[in-house]
Amino acid sequence: MKKLVFDVGGSAIKYALMDNDANIYDKGSVVTPMDTFEHFLDVLKGVYEKYQDQIDGIAMSVPGTIDNEKGMIYAPGALTYNANQNLREAIHTFCDLPVAMENDGKSAALAECWKGNLSDCEDGIVIVVGTGLGGGIIKDKKLWKGQHLFAGEFSFVSLGTKVGFDGDIWAMKGSTSALIMETAQRKQVDPSTLNGVKIFEMIQNGDEDAQAALTSVAKYLAVGIYNLQCILDMSKVLIGGGVSKQPLFVKTIRKELDKIYENFPFPIPHAQVETCKFYNDANLMGALYNYMITYGKE
Repeated sequence: MKKLVFDVGGSAIKYALMDNDANIYDKGSVVTPMDTFEHFLDVLKGVYEKYQDQIDGIAMSVPGTIDNEKGMIYAPGALTYNANQNLREAIHTFCDLPVAMENDGKSAALAECWKGNLSDCEDGIVIVVGTGLGGGIIKDKKLWKGQHLFAGEFSFVSLGTKVGFDGDIWAMKGSTSALIMETAQRKQVDPSTLNGVKIFEMIQNGDEDAQAALTSVAKYLAVGIYNLQCILDMSKVLIGGGVSKQPLFVKTIRKELDKIYENFPFPIPHAQVETCKFYNDANLMGALYNYMITYGKE
């Protein structure tokens, strides 16, 4: 039997029929409801009914603070109707299969730990660069979630003295959103006319404002990575998200890290920064691996 795996996002719910080796036999997506929890459940039920005779479990990657042991979603991320909902119990109203769930960024980290660029490491960090900064921390080949399930919530790390969403938190300085906003400010254009792909095209065409914005964002990412390396001393730091497909992005982060390390009169361990192996299917793979860990099938 196979697993039905969901990757719940702010605009779409991706799903796949997968075996225990992460082979995908069928996949698709539906629009994410933005109105009610009941509508959300109806969409999940509709997909389940399509595959119910082929599966023996459900795995999920979901935004928010997730308690996999209890099946609870606390802080819900973009899908506010999920706040303080027991999603596992709700799914059990229409099916009695085992259900495992994990945060989306942490699912991406699990995918890299299982079959990706952390598979040869005991310890590592995955930073998913997008609208904010997600990811996860792998310690001793296991996902480290912390006392309050909050470890790896990189968006909220402060890089200055002004803390808050109008201040110096990492999401506002080192994300794709930050790259877009700074480029738009420098070019005096509407941010809605820009995206990551367009900005890198501008850089390739010699646009100095776009290059300066990239350098600024890479500097903030480098400072945060330097701090994490000093605290955790990991084998690797992986950069994910769509922007990481641009080789110049990670190259610029490394360059800014080198500047930091050059300021020391003695050598200290350098963060080894690489890209993630998986992109579009990372959350699906990580959710499946979390299911296998949860139910002792790894």
